[in-house]
Amino acid sequence: MTTTRYGIKDNQVRAFNKLIRVSHQKLGLVCDMVRGMPVDRAVDVLKFSKKRVSDEVLKTLLSAVANAEHNKNLAVDTLFIKEIWCGKALTMKRIMAGPRGSARPILKPFSNLTIVLESGVAPSKKAAPKSDKKTAKAAK
Repeated sequence: MTTTRYGIKDNQVRAFNKLIRVSHQKLGLVCDMVRGMPVDRAVDVLKFSKKRVSDEVLKTLLSAVANAEHNKNLAVDTLFIKEIWCGKALTMKRIMAGPRGSARPILKPFSNLTIVLESGVAPSKKAAPKSDKKTAKAAK
């Protein structure tokens, strides 16, 4: 595999969504839900999610799938989410009137979203070993 611009390999594609009107913390919760999933399963999870921002994540994911299909001729069945991250963008600052002639700030944050898809087999998540109380006491 050769690496092209921005550290993206031949079997990888990416998509951006800039200036999403939500805080990066709320967007990060939705990103954590779908990280590492195959694309078809991630689409189902995002469609039935109750989070408002899941529509924006779904739109970006479908854009990345279209990029893979059109630009790199990758099979959609083998795609999985290799990386997904969000970051802070600008913050709109507004002022609300407070008591006795004072002012209170209102901060309206925006976020950026990046999704990297890879063609191949998704790595399986290893289950953490279950710890028993008896073995924990015995280890002390």
